[in-house]
Amino acid sequence: MNYKSGFVTVIGRPNVGKSTLVNTLIGEKINIISPRPQTTRNSIKAIYTEAEGQIIFIDTPGIHEARNELDKYMQGEAYNSLDGIDIIIFILDGSTYWGKNDEMIYKQLKSSKQDIIYVMNKIDKMSNKDLIKRQKEYSQKVGQEVIPISALNNKNTDTLLTEIFNRLPEGPQYYPDDMITDQIERFVFAEMIREKIFYLTREEVPYGVAVLVEEVKERDNDDYYIRANIYVEKKSHKGIIIGKNGRMLKKIGSQARKEIEGLMQTKVYLDLWVKVLKDWREKDNLLKRMGYK
Repeated sequence: MNYKSGFVTVIGRPNVGKSTLVNTLIGEKINIISPRPQTTRNSIKAIYTEAEGQIIFIDTPGIHEARNELDKYMQGEAYNSLDGIDIIIFILDGSTYWGKNDEMIYKQLKSSKQDIIYVMNKIDKMSNKDLIKRQKEYSQKVGQEVIPISALNNKNTDTLLTEIFNRLPEGPQYYPDDMITDQIERFVFAEMIREKIFYLTREEVPYGVAVLVEEVKERDNDDYYIRANIYVEKKSHKGIIIGKNGRMLKKIGSQARKEIEGLMQTKVYLDLWVKVLKDWREKDNLLKRMGYK
């Protein structure tokens, strides 16, 4: 059997399940997920390798109407990820309806020369009757068969993988067998911390939160010291993240530390600080500092 390989961009509106799908296919948590939309901010490569070949998935920020400089960056990341790739996976939400963001993406993709696979996610939230009806509607809309899946429950994702390999060209193995992401450790640590902030603060803290890992040091006893700054736009948000008597920050740190320890397979001391940077999402120099330029 000839070896196949290629780059596959996963695109779609916010909160449609892009990161969940990539994590499920890889079998490891590469990208942070939360119940809130617009969690992913950067294009992140996740690597799937088996005997048949290698797929490099590129998870992207959800495409939506830009409201600030960070939103513009995220939208640029998503569309730039389409350059030089082999296949586009356009994910639609089967449990809702075809929305304005879906239409905006579809219009952009119609002129694309890349092969497009349309996927209808969240079928675990649908009855069989609604599934059949919505799949037919979406298939007619895009002019080809839409693959129904549940990324959360890993349902019918094998069909999607088969379809991807059917369409991939022959090619080399780009990454080693045991490599599952191209991201450096600091980025992954920062994303794990940011995910806990999303989960634990819910609607109290808006999207103006960024995390920068400033120091990673292996100590004599083989454990790790990690120092990270959590940046917010308002003093009131700083108070929410710290919490009464520092309880919220301790909770964020405890949950993030456990996940980082699972990744590193060693003990970790996580040192978190919360700082205010007013309107950082609107300023080019601060966006660059946060790694979003």
